Amino acid sequence: MRVDAHSLAQRFAEGTTDPVEVLDHALLGAAQSPAAFISLTEQRARREALAAQARWQAGQPLSPFDGVPVVWKDLYDLAGCVTTAGAKVRMGNPPASRDCSLAVALSRAGMVCVGKTNLSELAYSGLGLNPHFGTPANLRFNGELRAPGGSSSGSAIAVAHGIAPVGMSTDTAGSIRVPAAFNGLVGYRSSAKRYSFDGVAPLASSLDSLGPITHSVRDAIVVDNLLLGNRTGMPLEVPGLPIAGVRLCVDVELLRDVRIQAEVSANLLAALERLASAGAVIERRKVQAFQQALEVIEQVGWLGSAEAFALHQALLDSPDAEQLDPRVRQRLEAARAYPASKQVRLYQAAQALKAQMARELDGAFLVTPTVGHVAPLLAPLEEDNELFVRTNLATLRLTMPGSMLDMPGVAIPSGIGEAGLPTSFLLSSFSGNDPQLLRAALAIEPLVRGWS
Repeated sequence: MRVDAHSLAQRFAEGTTDPVEVLDHALLGAAQSPAAFISLTEQRARREALAAQARWQAGQPLSPFDGVPVVWKDLYDLAGCVTTAGAKVRMGNPPASRDCSLAVALSRAGMVCVGKTNLSELAYSGLGLNPHFGTPANLRFNGELRAPGGSSSGSAIAVAHGIAPVGMSTDTAGSIRVPAAFNGLVGYRSSAKRYSFDGVAPLASSLDSLGPITHSVRDAIVVDNLLLGNRTGMPLEVPGLPIAGVRLCVDVELLRDVRIQAEVSANLLAALERLASAGAVIERRKVQAFQQALEVIEQVGWLGSAEAFALHQALLDSPDAEQLDPRVRQRLEAARAYPASKQVRLYQAAQALKAQMARELDGAFLVTPTVGHVAPLLAPLEEDNELFVRTNLATLRLTMPGSMLDMPGVAIPSGIGEAGLPTSFLLSSFSGNDPQLLRAALAIEPLVRGWS
């Protein structure tokens, strides 16, 4: 049942299906995709679905998405569940005593909590591999198994497989946008201060952000409204910006980079041509703040490395470090000698470039590929650690600047690339401009996907 939450809610309103039937389908799908989940909340979900069913039958839904299933990356606290962060070492921790703030908000809107999804251990990889709970392989496309994208691997796979139309996720360097791109989905990385982090396990506090993976931009907009406490209004009333006059800024030099696969660039340029024909204003110019952020990350370092090491140093210094995924442990340890002076320079650069980006865009939206390549083959990554490291850096390369500058971004499927796998178009804006970004994404989505 790979339909978006809007379509599901419409079926509830028409009486052609109900939340209990949809939950049964979701639980069957979860059983058939075991590596996508770390834990299921079946009793809770059954209780919530029955209540939603009664409300729809009475014509009194709590919100447009009452009864719609939602899954939660296992960084979010859910009452009665252990928050593992994908780490074997945390499996013996006590369960959370209460829901995180965002789960409270969606429960109040009537959404049905199916369970907690798998992720890269400690959310520290853009590829989604996990040796403890299994890797939820990208099975949507023919051929050999492909990496699901990380770190929000389980949420993306749960949405891609039609288990739930909404997968709540987190993004520190690309962990919403990358798995959305690899699986042909929409991924919304919010500005860092948009939602409450109460009850969410951190990775790097200056870079962490929250948001959903969905089938459509309209679903992401309604989830955003629900998370902000707005449960009124039907989903289809959400207005997009008029395409005519929307300014889209693309750095053509970036698209000439040999590290970006030809189909990725071609699909993005074709989408821009369709948008221009519809009246969008395409600005082809070098975006200095984005290019400088790339240079800082490549030449100075990644701020998240230092913050992640500081967060997990006690674990790394304990005997329990032996239980970590060796790839994750190696990356964390690489920042042990990170000098404080470098960390300060990175904070300063991030703040300066964040302000510069807002000035440079001047009301335009930045367009880049989400990832420079399609989902890589899974088996070679599991077998070759050096290949894993190189591929992980390449995968996150184009999303890391947006994280560094706290740019909200929406990843939208843009077509088919190598081996018949999806490519992705990333629309971003300056920090805090989420409402306008979401409206612009809603307007351009059909043309980016090639529906019009």
